[in-house]
Amino acid sequence: MNTALTIAGSDSSGGAGIQADIKTMTCNGIFAMSAITALTAQNTTGVSSIMEVKPEFLKEQIKAVVTDIFPDAVKTGMVSSSALIKVISDSIKEYGLKNIVVDPVMVATSGAKLITDEAIETLKKELLPLATIITPNIPEAEVLFASKIQNEADMEKAAKDISQRFACAVLLKGGHSLNDANDYLFDAKSGQDGIWFYGKKINNPNTHGTGCTLSSAIAANLAKGKSLSEAVKNAKDYISGALEAMLDLGKGSGPLAHNWNLK
Repeated sequence: MNTALTIAGSDSSGGAGIQADIKTMTCNGIFAMSAITALTAQNTTGVSSIMEVKPEFLKEQIKAVVTDIFPDAVKTGMVSSSALIKVISDSIKEYGLKNIVVDPVMVATSGAKLITDEAIETLKKELLPLATIITPNIPEAEVLFASKIQNEADMEKAAKDISQRFACAVLLKGGHSLNDANDYLFDAKSGQDGIWFYGKKINNPNTHGTGCTLSSAIAANLAKGKSLSEAVKNAKDYISGALEAMLDLGKGSGPLAHNWNLK
């Protein structure tokens, strides 16, 4: 069985973070492992408390996993400090980890920045150049692109710029009110044109953990040996099914039905 490691924070309500990653990887047919960057007390209405792990402990978690069951892919989620980002990038290089999917969680849906400017610079310098693919949404891409993204032409320009600067593929997600879930994939290293993945807007207000789920599904598909474009297509099909299942839990923006494809 193929394997993948998620390096991210824990969501006590199970909709996002490590919990969403493990569910997604399992439902995409691979064995999931984890290294936790932070514990959170949260539910569908918001986050009430965060306890970040020490860098030394994150390093030990990663070492324990990869020296025993080597992952076929790695996904990283929200990592809020420079020290933790450095541990991850150092570990990728030390152990020769491959198929790195970076979900560059930087900006909340409300527009508030989730990590410090120093951590963003460390992310750009240390982690993004090691990524196989990164999956920013529009606000996150605007931070990396240093300019507003207002239409599909801007999306194409931003994805190309980010891919060329950080030498990684970019899946720029257009779901933040810009279009109907149309995402643009560009990989400067391939020498090929970018690819649009057209999706339908699913009228489901329960979208907690969609970014975690998509990036984990891409990692699962890369772990199984799929090409980048195949991995993205399969991941988008999976998340569409999870949204169309119309799970409705909690008092706020609820989680997806990660197990929608189980018979």
